[in-house]
Amino acid sequence: MPKPPKFYEQFVKKYPQVAGKYEELGDTLHELGPLNDRDRALIKLAISGSHLFSSAFKAHIRKAIATGISREEIEQLVLLFLPTIGFPTMMAAMGIVDEQLEKK
Repeated sequence: MPKPPKFYEQFVKKYPQVAGKYEELGDTLHELGPLNDRDRALIKLAISGSHLFSSAFKAHIRKAIATGISREEIEQLVLLFLPTIGFPTMMAAMGIVDEQLEKK
C-alpha cells in the first residue's frame, strides 16, 4: 500500500487512540461483505471524488493504482460523474487525477 500523507501520519502521532479506532473500523467494514479490494477501491474513488474530498480522493487514487486499477479506468469513473453531479465537479476531479498521476 502507498505511504499515507504526512498530515495523516502527524494525526496518528498526536491522536493514536483515535487513529487506531478509525483504522480498526475500516478493517472491520472491509471484512464484512463480499466486495474485493478492487471493487472497494473503485467505490471509494467514486465517493471521495464525487464529493471533491481532495485529500481522500488523492489517497484513494494512489490506493487504486496499487490495487491494479489503470489510469483509463479511473478516468472513466470520473467521466461518469458528468451526468449525475455535473461538469464542474467532473472537471475538478479530473484535474486531481491528472495531478496525482503526473507525479508517477
